[in-house]
Amino acid sequence: MSRIMLTAASRVGCIRSNNEDMILAYDKFVRSDLYRTEFMTENVDRFAIALADGMGGHNAGEVASSDVLTNLHFFLNDLPRGLASGEFCEMMTEWLQSVNQIIDSKGHVNPNMSEMGTTLVGVIFYNNKYYWMNCGDSRLYRFRNGCLSQITTDHSMNNIKGEKKHSNILTNCIGAGCRHSYMDLFEFTDDFLSGDVYLVCSDGLNDMISDNNICSLLAEGCSANDLCEAAITAGGYDNVSVCVFNVE
Repeated sequence: MSRIMLTAASRVGCIRSNNEDMILAYDKFVRSDLYRTEFMTENVDRFAIALADGMGGHNAGEVASSDVLTNLHFFLNDLPRGLASGEFCEMMTEWLQSVNQIIDSKGHVNPNMSEMGTTLVGVIFYNNKYYWMNCGDSRLYRFRNGCLSQITTDHSMNNIKGEKKHSNILTNCIGAGCRHSYMDLFEFTDDFLSGDVYLVCSDGLNDMISDNNICSLLAEGCSANDLCEAAITAGGYDNVSVCVFNVE
């Protein structure tokens, strides 16, 4: 049993005219808004804390991010109870292929949505187990005992090259012409510990603020909106969306 205390914030930033990011924060979709909640896991049998970053440079990224998170929310709620970890991961893989086709098909039907796409990252709780997932270059971090670590691996060209800096050239996403989307999906129940702080963010945060500075802000107990504000103060070149949740 755990208590989850969560803050979420999604901001348009200083340069862009619309916000293509969206967060699914347990029971609420967050875009250009702030949200805070807390809950006990003994009272729920499943939930997702996830973020989707609509693809910059493509049409209707905001539609792609919204569609994917909405689809994920209903898919998760419709799953039968009691699936084993292997069965759950298999169904999530099938879901990814399905939603990738949905996003891609919308682009073919409506030229205004041609090649729209999105990343997806987050944590899912199902059948008393925790899973983390990633498709693209949005990130999941863990802050534990004063140290920050990036749990996910960026699906980007720079990561393939072994370069530390972030790249906007993705090698994997949902939609945007990606015919063979894949998802990193791992159960980490035994490593989900009291005192941990998890951070889900779009690249609008980590492009503007170094991991060292993110670590310092989390050590100070900063909320999701505090982190967004720091990214905007640093320039806010992109939409910035953040979800921070503490485990007790």
